[in-house]
Amino acid sequence: MATLTSSSSSVLFSSTPSNLVPPSPSHLPRLSLSSSSSNFSTLSSSLSISHSSVAYPAISRRFNRCSFSIKASAGEKKKVLIVNTNGGGHAVIGFYFAKELLGSGHQVTVLTVGEESSDKMKKPPFSRFSEIVSAGGKTVWGEPAEIGKILEGTAFDVVFENNGKDLDTVRPVADWAKSSGVKQFLYISSAGIYKPTEEPPHVEGDVVKADASHVAVEKYIAEIFGSWAIFRPQYMLGSGNNKDCEEWFFDRILRDRPVPIPGSGLQLTNISHVRDLSSMLTLAVENPDAASSNIFNCVSDRAVTLDGLAKLCAQAAGRPVNIVHYDPKAAGVDAKKAFPFRNMHFYAEPRAAKEVLGWKSTTNLAEDLKERFEEYLKIGRDKKTIKFELDDKIIESLKVPVAV
Repeated sequence: MATLTSSSSSVLFSSTPSNLVPPSPSHLPRLSLSSSSSNFSTLSSSLSISHSSVAYPAISRRFNRCSFSIKASAGEKKKVLIVNTNGGGHAVIGFYFAKELLGSGHQVTVLTVGEESSDKMKKPPFSRFSEIVSAGGKTVWGEPAEIGKILEGTAFDVVFENNGKDLDTVRPVADWAKSSGVKQFLYISSAGIYKPTEEPPHVEGDVVKADASHVAVEKYIAEIFGSWAIFRPQYMLGSGNNKDCEEWFFDRILRDRPVPIPGSGLQLTNISHVRDLSSMLTLAVENPDAASSNIFNCVSDRAVTLDGLAKLCAQAAGRPVNIVHYDPKAAGVDAKKAFPFRNMHFYAEPRAAKEVLGWKSTTNLAEDLKERFEEYLKIGRDKKTIKFELDDKIIESLKVPVAV
């Protein structure tokens, strides 16, 4: 395995347990939302709950807090395995995490699901894996079920599972890690497992959907590992991300088309730059005692409205924006297919990461969207032919004129 020379400027977090009883997130201050908009109030009060719920009395109803000190050190470097998904929006997390770990002097191997020769590997972030190798990391490919054969004879201190959404997929990785003597197991779950609430934001300890597949994975990890941590991300942006979110807005803004947003447009969501997710994960690796047995909302610390996101995208592009609102049912469209974000309040806060790890968010949407817009132009997407069939159906129902 390739190894980087440790830097004397690297940071080591050492923790000493606190005798204080950690506060329950349910007792921490919550944000109560109100609005003079009747549409907003109606939307907020009509969230449907179709799933049964489950609480984690021994896991997520509280988080463990440790005091910690920071000192410069070149020691305590870890051997980290990243099991990375080959699709969706989470692949970029593993990419950034690998680069940050390598920059801090840790040894990193990235196991990506599938084959190196597949078409998926021609897209970012996989097409940029040479950056990991040039920094001293190692990249391999294969199926999680064969992890023992793929990595035979290799030992790791930390395994980061950034692929499986269900227990059947994650269990082979977790069982291999346990039998191999891995000291710490980290898992990327999803903030989407939280049950809708009338009191946003979601905080660690809030009730989750009992039938969400990630829930069984979280429970299994907590049962078999002594040192574990779970991270629940929401939407993210950053160079190398291959999932359309902010690009959806750029497609319409640059073509002088209306931007159709379902509902009032005041729905709150959370979009984090992936560097924030990476820095949170790195703190967990470098401060395992504090991170152990905790669930972290892996998100930035500010929300944005859907209308606000459209306006920030227009600002990044230096263009005006024409926002129109619609009722999906009246327009005869499925909002999940017509719009890239949830048509509801979907907003979590990173309270545990701040309390337990001393983590700070650096996401700045106004600036970070400029980075995404530059890449949008660089790949020539502004000149590509985009189909807007669902948009046209929505706009026709509203009788809104569209530029030719």
